[in-house]
Amino acid sequence: MKKEDLDYVLVPLGLAVMAGYHAWLLHRVRRHPATTVIGVNAINRRIWVRHVMEEPSGKHAVLAVQTIRNNIMASTLLASTAITLSSLIAVLMSSGGGGGCGEGGGLLPGAPLVVGATGLPALSAKFFAILVCFLVAFLLNVQSIRYYSHASVLINVPPPVLGRRRRAVGYVTDVLNRGSYFWSLGARAFYFSCPVFLWLFGPIPMLVACIALVCALYFLDVCRDWEEGDDGDDDQC
Repeated sequence: MKKEDLDYVLVPLGLAVMAGYHAWLLHRVRRHPATTVIGVNAINRRIWVRHVMEEPSGKHAVLAVQTIRNNIMASTLLASTAITLSSLIAVLMSSGGGGGCGEGGGLLPGAPLVVGATGLPALSAKFFAILVCFLVAFLLNVQSIRYYSHASVLINVPPPVLGRRRRAVGYVTDVLNRGSYFWSLGARAFYFSCPVFLWLFGPIPMLVACIALVCALYFLDVCRDWEEGDDGDDDQC
């Protein structure tokens, strides 16, 4: 196999590793939420929303708004960073950054450090993949801000006024959880930009980075059974 053909094998393999892990994680979140950090956080957000909205005195209203505002600031920071990096990459591509690699042999002309496709079309595809990662991260964080903004208003509506206490609490919880889900997806788009960036140095670093990222995400996403942890003091996430 030619080294130029490694991209057609190793890059899809790295993407398959990432897709397979997140398919497994989605299954765990939907079927066994108490075994994942995402699921445990969603459960606790539901408890928190019910506690805030059903408090007769409304003394937790300010705390709730401040908490959601902090989440909005975090999403805003990620969105601003993503669109800034996207603009820089777009300028680099439009100004022909690395364009001199077309005849020099690739990204690192004269140095055999890049194993794989190193032509100008391959380099453009790699930069475009990085650009897509940051644009997706920007859009996901914008959606997160949207849901958090809705939740900051809805969480202060007293359920007895609506006449549908359980439905009101459930709706606000869903809105807040969606904001958190979009934020998590936006953060994962940032994570995935690291293997894509290493793709500039060849498909082998990209594959290794995908495997390392999956291993790291596993320890960040998996939590001991939260419900069984109530029987002892050794429950850890």
